Amino acid sequence: MRSWITAGVSAAIVLGTGAGMVWAQSSGSSSSSSSSPFSGLFGGKKGNDSSPVDLDFNVSGGDDDLLPQIRSTSLLVSAQDEGRVTGQDILAAARGDYARILGVLYDNGYYSGLIDISLDGTEAAAIAPLDAPAVVHKVVVHVQPGPRFRYSRAEIAPVAPGTVLPKDYRTGAIARTGDMKSAATAAVSGWRNVGHAKADVAKTEIVADHATNKIDSQILLAPGPELRFGQLTIRGEKRMDPRRLRKIAGFPEGEKFDPEKLEDVRKRLRRSGVFSAITLTEADYIGPGNTLDVDLLVVEQKLRRLGAGFEYSNTDGLALTAYWINRNLFRGGERLRVDAGVSDIGGDTGRDYNLGVRIDRPATITADTTGYVLAQVVSQQEEDYDLKSGTFGLGFTWLPSDQLTADVALQYRALRVDDDSGQTDFRLFALPASVTWDKRDDKNDAKHGYWLSGGVIPFVGLQDETGSGAQITAEGRAYYSFGKDDKFTLAGRARLGTVAGPDIQETPRDYLFWSGGGGTVRGHSYESLGVEVIQGPEGPVKTGGMSIVTLTAETRIQVREKIGLAIFADAGRVWEDSAWSGASGWQAGAGAGIRYKTPIGPLRFDVATPVGGGDGDDGGVQVYIGLGQAF
Repeated sequence: MRSWITAGVSAAIVLGTGAGMVWAQSSGSSSSSSSSPFSGLFGGKKGNDSSPVDLDFNVSGGDDDLLPQIRSTSLLVSAQDEGRVTGQDILAAARGDYARILGVLYDNGYYSGLIDISLDGTEAAAIAPLDAPAVVHKVVVHVQPGPRFRYSRAEIAPVAPGTVLPKDYRTGAIARTGDMKSAATAAVSGWRNVGHAKADVAKTEIVADHATNKIDSQILLAPGPELRFGQLTIRGEKRMDPRRLRKIAGFPEGEKFDPEKLEDVRKRLRRSGVFSAITLTEADYIGPGNTLDVDLLVVEQKLRRLGAGFEYSNTDGLALTAYWINRNLFRGGERLRVDAGVSDIGGDTGRDYNLGVRIDRPATITADTTGYVLAQVVSQQEEDYDLKSGTFGLGFTWLPSDQLTADVALQYRALRVDDDSGQTDFRLFALPASVTWDKRDDKNDAKHGYWLSGGVIPFVGLQDETGSGAQITAEGRAYYSFGKDDKFTLAGRARLGTVAGPDIQETPRDYLFWSGGGGTVRGHSYESLGVEVIQGPEGPVKTGGMSIVTLTAETRIQVREKIGLAIFADAGRVWEDSAWSGASGWQAGAGAGIRYKTPIGPLRFDVATPVGGGDGDDGGVQVYIGLGQAF
C-alpha cells in the first residue's frame, strides 16, 4: 500500500476556514493510509540495540535534511525509544507514520512522494488493526520524495496595511505548506492588529500540477468589521477585590480592538504579583455596536513568600539578605515587602545592617503607575567612617512597557556620620528620580541587548551642616554574543556620577562615590579608593569623592550546558570635585571566574587581583561568590 498521492495530472489541496484545518483530494490514481496525510499540517538508521525491533529508514533522493526530519516526527521511533514494541504497538505507530511522513514531505515541497512501511515484509497499511502480528522483528520505512514543487502563483488577499508576509510565500519559491500556513496566519494577524478581531481565512484553493511540478496557491481572507472592546467579565478571584482587580487590569473598554492592548492587560496583572495564572478569552460572537467582550479568568498565588540570598568576599566577608512578602495586604493587590540584611560577617570592618519596609499599591493614578511608601534604616561600619541613616518616603513607579521604567519619590532623610573629623549630622529632603531602559534578552544572564539608566537626586539641606544640590548618575551596559549557540558573550559596563552644588563636607556621605569591591573594581578592597579633602583634628579625613567613572569589560564562555567561564577587567577613577575635576586617583583590577547555571540564575565564583592604581594598601587576591552575573 502506498501513500496519499502517487501519480496523476493534479491534486487539489483545500485549506479549511481558520487556516489551521486542511484536507486533500487527488484526481490521479492513488492509495491511502488509514488517515489523511494532511491531518495536522499547518499546526537509514537502525533502532537502538536494546529493542527487539530492527527499525530501518531510507530516503531515495530529496534533501539531506529529510531523513532526520522524518525520524524526528516518526511514531515508530518514539515507540521504540519508549520500549513499546509489541506487534500491536508497532502496527499502530506504523499506520500513524504515513500521515506524519507525508506531512514532512509536503512541508518541504514534495507532493508526489511514495511511502512504503513494511512490517516483516508486509505493507503496514494492508494489515487490519485487529489482525496485528504478535511480534514484529524488522520494520523498513522507504520514502521516495519525488520532484520538488514550486509556486506558479502565491496570492493572498485582501491584506491589511503594514502586514509582513513570509518572504518565501512568492511565485517561484519552494511550495512548502508551512509557508502557506504562515502567510495565512500573518495576514489574519495583520487585520487583527488594525481592529478586525474576527478576521479569518474565508477560502483557499491550492492546486498541485504534477505535470509541471507547480503549486497554484490562492488564499482569500474575510477581514470582518472593525471592532471595539466591549465588557470585561472576571472570574476566579478569591481574596482580591473585583473592583481593584478591574482597575489594575486597565481594560480599554470602548477603545478600538488591538491585541497589544490585551497583552498589556495580561502584563499588568502579572506584574502585580497576585496571580499565578491569567487567561483572557475573546468572545465567540460580535456584540451590539460591533463590540467584542472579553472573559478574564485568574488564579491567585499563595498570599505570602519568603526568600534569601548571599554573597561572599574574602576581605568583605559574608553578606546575607532575606525578604518576606505579602502579595495582597488589603485585598487590593497591595504588596508588603520587608527586607533585612547583614554584611561584612567575618570581614575586615564591623558588620553592616539594614532593615526596610515597603508597601506598593498598583494602579495608583493610572493602570501603569504604582504608588509606594517606604521606611528604611541602615547601619554601616566601614574602615574610615561609621554611618547610620533613616529614610522615609513616598513615590510613584511608572511602567508603560516591559522595557521602560520611571520612578520619582519624595524622601525625608536623617544621617549621622562618625569619622576622624568627628560627628556630623545631616537632615534633608530629597527628590530622587530615575529612568531605566532595559533591552536585554535575559535579565539574569543577558547575551544580547543593552541596559541604560539615568538618575538625579536633588536635595535640600535642612540645617547648616547640610548643603543643597543634586547627585547625578548614569550607567550603560551592552551585551553581544557569537559562535554556535551564542557560546561567547562580550559584556561591557560604564558608570559615571557627580554631585553638583554643595561643598564635599556639606554633602551627605552616602551621596559621595567610592571605588573598589564587587560593584566597582574587583581585585581592590571594598571602598578602598576615595579622596582626602575634609580636614580633621589629625589631618585629612578619607571620604568618598564628588565624581566617579568606572569601566568593566567581561568575556563569558559557555563550555558546558551548565558551566561557563568569565575573564574580566575593571577600572575606576574618583575625583575630589564636581564635574570630574580636581585631583583624582585611579585603580584597576582583573581576574577570572566560573559560572554554574541554576534555574534562578548563574552561580558566580570570581577571583581578582589589582593590576594598577590604588593606595598600596589593597593588594592581594580577592574572591567573590554570588548569585547572578556581575552585571
